[in-house]
Amino acid sequence: MIIKGLQKTSLIDYPPYTISVIFVANCDFRCAFCQNPDLVNNAPNLKQYSQEEIIEFLSSRKKWLDGICITGGEPLLYPGIIDFIKKIKELNMKIKLDTNGNNSELLKKIIDDELVDYIAMDIKGPLNKYNEITKVNVNTEYIKSSIELIKNSNIEHEFRTTIIPDLNEEDIKKIGELLKGAKKFSIQQFRNTFKLLDESYNKQPYPEKKLKEFRKIMEGYVKKVEIK
Repeated sequence: MIIKGLQKTSLIDYPPYTISVIFVANCDFRCAFCQNPDLVNNAPNLKQYSQEEIIEFLSSRKKWLDGICITGGEPLLYPGIIDFIKKIKELNMKIKLDTNGNNSELLKKIIDDELVDYIAMDIKGPLNKYNEITKVNVNTEYIKSSIELIKNSNIEHEFRTTIIPDLNEEDIKKIGELLKGAKKFSIQQFRNTFKLLDESYNKQPYPEKKLKEFRKIMEGYVKKVEIK
């Protein structure tokens, strides 16, 4: 597992807990609006951390940290993540996992073995737009499988979508149907003020009023909907 980032303290990534966040390199998607291009491309200028360094750091902060968020990039590109998670569990820390859901087989192992305490899965859009949005050929059966695995698990979770200008009301309804019955959905505003994977993607974000309209749509499908 290639770890290319460490945020030592975060109060916002897994509330109400105080956690550290680690960032793994590489991703199997190429979303133009991605705000972590250096991670996606495994940029050589980023410092690399060994798993041993991370475990040692967490051990030294056990008194002050409740847990860790593993994000990326895409963490489930690495089968070795299971052994890494087990080492963190030995520290009696909570673990949040961020994923795009494209590796449903590995996700199933993690869920079946109850290795994490919280899962956040990114929904890129309606299934019919996945290839267009991610810029790769996606087997959407894996996406559907991951959604069902998460929804039917006993693990706390949320689904979330970055609302890019390419998504419309019909797309939001399709996402709603896909997630019907889920506990929580987060609407994330697209921001064009950061360095993006595709610097030519300079479209204007929707106004907040539009996000509220999308929230209203999603409330017909999901128990709790937030705008972040």
